[in-house]
Order: sequence, then C-alpha cells, then structure tokens
Amino acid sequence: MRYLTFALAKGRLANKSLELFEKIGITCEEMKDKSSRKLIFTNEELGYRFFLSKANDVPTYVEYGAADIGIVGKDTILEEGRKLYEVMDLGIGRCTMCVCGPQSAEELLKHHEMIRVATKYPNIAKDYFYNKKHQTVEIIKLNGSIELAPIVGLSEVIVDIVETGSTLRENGLTVLEEVCPLSARMVVNQVSLKRENERITRIIQDLKLLLQEQ
Repeated sequence: MRYLTFALAKGRLANKSLELFEKIGITCEEMKDKSSRKLIFTNEELGYRFFLSKANDVPTYVEYGAADIGIVGKDTILEEGRKLYEVMDLGIGRCTMCVCGPQSAEELLKHHEMIRVATKYPNIAKDYFYNKKHQTVEIIKLNGSIELAPIVGLSEVIVDIVETGSTLRENGLTVLEEVCPLSARMVVNQVSLKRENERITRIIQDLKLLLQEQ
C-alpha cells in the first residue's frame, strides 16, 4: 500500500486539522513530539504520511503530486491559483477577505476612481477590482502590516483578511466592502483522486459526517 501524503499549513490550522483527523481515526503520534526536528511524519500502520509547510506552498505540493491531500485556507487557494480539486470546507478559521480603509475612502470606491490598493493578496485584489467591480486600481504588494499603508498615505485602501476587526478599529480603519468568505479547505491532487479514489473518498465522507455531528 502506498502512502497517502498530507500537506498541512503550519501553525493553528495544522493543529486544528490534526484534531479533526484524530476524531476519524487518522492519527500520527510522531507529530505530537514538539521537540522533533523531523520534516516528514509517518503512520506506518495506516499508510499515512504528513508534513508541515508554509501555507503558500501547500497548493504547489498538491498540484505537483508531492502531497495527495492538502489542508489550507481559501485565501491561499485563490491567491495561488493552482490546478487541484477543492473537495470540502472544513469550517475552521472562518474569516472574511475585505476592502478596508478610512471611512472617507468609501466615496472613492463608489465612484470607481483610480486608487491605490495595498495587499498581501495581489491576485485576489486584482480579480475583485478588475473582474467584479470593473474598477481600475493600482495594486501594491506588501508583506508586513497592511493596515499601515492607508495611515501613512501609501494607499487609499487595503485588501486583507478580517477576523474580528479590532486591529482596524484601533487604527481608525473600517470594512468598506466584503470580497469573499474564507475558511480552511481540503484540496486533493487531480491524479491522486483517480488513483486513490476509494481511500480519499472515505476520508472526505468521514469528515463530512463528523462536521455534521458537531
């Protein structure tokens, strides 16, 4: 039996995913050892293999078949635009991708004015402004605290993930438009779904049942 390989986005998402997997009998004791320097963890008995990676890399590992299954946020799936199957919403880490800025920027959005948009997610921002709003904007990619951009005058608005909105409020910013809802999704390699259909389908069905019961 070949291994089924899971790529998990590091951090809170990986921990929550493993909790879900445990409830349907997919376990990996090796991963509980926080001092371990291992990169790949296996459950020989069940034929499962796990590794942790940066969220942005999970869709790449899955598209190229280095992982059969990936668990990653919808924001990363949209931003990376890889060829894979998104098979289910795990309902973990629910939040929203939004256009935010000072209240004064609301008029600029309404009148489709040429504005600058700072974001960590240039592809999502481009798709939203160009294809959904048909508004021409200049997109500036940033890697750090996006909230800073409108405060120091780099951009009029930002496109970012909003969970509670408290950081925005503390900095005099507000949600101006909602782009799309986000949460953790399970993605599957296109070839793996054919080759390992039975095993992967069973995992999906078990998870769906579990989520219905919760």
